[in-house]
Amino acid sequence: MFDLDKWQEILATIKKNKLRTFLTGFSVAWGIFMLIILLGSGNGLQNGFEAQFRGAAKNSLWIWTGRTSVAHGGMNPGRPIRFTNSDYEDLKNNFARTEHISGRFNIWWGNQVTFNNEVHSFGIRNVHPDYQKIEALTITGGRYINHLDLKERRKVTVISTLVRDILFKDKAEEAIGKYILVNGIPFKVVGFFEDQSRNENNMRLIYIPITTAQTVFSGGNRLHEISMTIKANTLEEAQQAEKEVRSRLAAVHNFDENDRRALGTWNSFENYMQMQSIFKGIRLFIWIIGIGTIIAGIVGVSNIMIIVVKERTREIGVRKALGATPFSVVSLILFESVIITTFAGYVGLVLGVGLLELLSGIDTQFFTNPTADFRIAVSATLLLIVAGAFAGFVPARKAASIKPIEALRDE
Repeated sequence: MFDLDKWQEILATIKKNKLRTFLTGFSVAWGIFMLIILLGSGNGLQNGFEAQFRGAAKNSLWIWTGRTSVAHGGMNPGRPIRFTNSDYEDLKNNFARTEHISGRFNIWWGNQVTFNNEVHSFGIRNVHPDYQKIEALTITGGRYINHLDLKERRKVTVISTLVRDILFKDKAEEAIGKYILVNGIPFKVVGFFEDQSRNENNMRLIYIPITTAQTVFSGGNRLHEISMTIKANTLEEAQQAEKEVRSRLAAVHNFDENDRRALGTWNSFENYMQMQSIFKGIRLFIWIIGIGTIIAGIVGVSNIMIIVVKERTREIGVRKALGATPFSVVSLILFESVIITTFAGYVGLVLGVGLLELLSGIDTQFFTNPTADFRIAVSATLLLIVAGAFAGFVPARKAASIKPIEALRDE
């Protein structure tokens, strides 16, 4: 253990060499600070990206129609492709990779929603019950659309909590069972939902049974879009499922399966995996920069330790002449370095975590909740201290092994 005299000696040495102490501490603090900020920023970007996928299942496949752009089967290009209820039934019952599936019928003329004197424009989505799983909606009150609603073509609706608060205001909790007008037609509110994506556009919505909408709004058996979740664990399986869907629909509607204008698709699993690959590259880049910063800190500590030992060679000779052991001399010098690097590392750690706490209030579409693994930061600090001390130990041990008379002659 170090007694009070040695503590006082270390503090006196630190005060005597303020610039050297500052440079040693700054290199350590800056290395830890930058590592914390880089790790936190990388996590913030990834959290923002993950939030975008919380609003829909990661293994979803979205399909919509367009016009053919190439001739096929004796038919000219420019022919419109139209989905019907039979396309939905075929994929639901005969496509083995289907997990959850829903059709969607769009209303192109007006989206006015009214309750008493409140009149607003909201998005109206006419879907099947499985759409809740595809969009990863959370029901916060009441229920979602069910199959009995579809079978009986009930005039019911599920509204977002945002729509509920806008229409019903201070009586929002009493909304279930009340009737709202959708384009002038009364629909009974049976439930509330929230969308996990944090996108306000996804909260300005109401959902209606698709069969009811097709009947009330003169849609016949028309579908504008089909969405599904697919059974896929790898990118290759997701891409194969998309290819099989395109091939199946192309055969039914007589168009070239490679005609992207005839049939548009968006494979969220493919996009998710591509973004994951990008973030793996970002994390690797962050670690390269972070490790480089730590190495720079280690080099800085090492160089300063070499200078310290060189400056104190004569002192080492005097101490040895007075009976000090080589270990006591070296440990005193290294302990001084450990104190400086520990304190500086702690300062860098606190400043880095403090800045991330300030940034945690930033919650944007692509950046949210920047955090760093505290264990990694502490481990990096300890590594920096140990590496710097070890780098200085070699010259210190060499100087301590010199005979006192030779050490006293050193200039």
